[in-house]
Amino acid sequence: MELRGFTSGYDGLVASWAVDASEVELLSGRPEYPFPAELTASWRKADPDIESYLLFDGERPVGYGEVWLDEEEDEVELARIIVDPAVRGRGIGLELVRALLEPAGKAGFSEVFLRVRPENAVAIATYQRSGFVDVPAGLMDEWNADQPVAYRWMRYAGD
Repeated sequence: MELRGFTSGYDGLVASWAVDASEVELLSGRPEYPFPAELTASWRKADPDIESYLLFDGERPVGYGEVWLDEEEDEVELARIIVDPAVRGRGIGLELVRALLEPAGKAGFSEVFLRVRPENAVAIATYQRSGFVDVPAGLMDEWNADQPVAYRWMRYAGD
C-alpha cells in the first residue's frame, strides 16, 4: 500500500464510497445522497492547510483521508477518512490511518487529533488500534461547544 497526494480526477470515485446519506453526513456534515462530487473537490480548495491523500493498493485507490494543519494551535487533525466499501473489513482503514500519521508527524506540530461520531464504532475501534485515545471529558465538552454535533475527540498517543 502506498499513500499518495490526492489529485484531480478521483473526486467522483471518492464521493461514490459514501454508500448512503448517513455516510455522506459523516464525511461532510450534509445528509445528501448521492454525495455531490463537487463537494469533494471543494474540500481541497477550501483551505491551503488541508492536505488530501489517497491510499493505493497497486494502482487502485482504496482509501481517502485528510491532514489538517493548524499552526496557531500547534496541532494536526486527521479528517474525512473513508475506505472503498468494496475492501472494508480487511484492515485498510487501519493502514490508511497509520499512513496518514506519517505526513501528520512530518508537519512538526506537537499533537495529532481526530474527531469521530460517537456512533461510528468501527472507526473508533480502528483509531484505538492506531494509537488514538480519548481526550479528557472536560476538553471534549469544550471542543464540542461550537460543533454541530457532539464528537468523540481522540488524541494520538502512539502505538
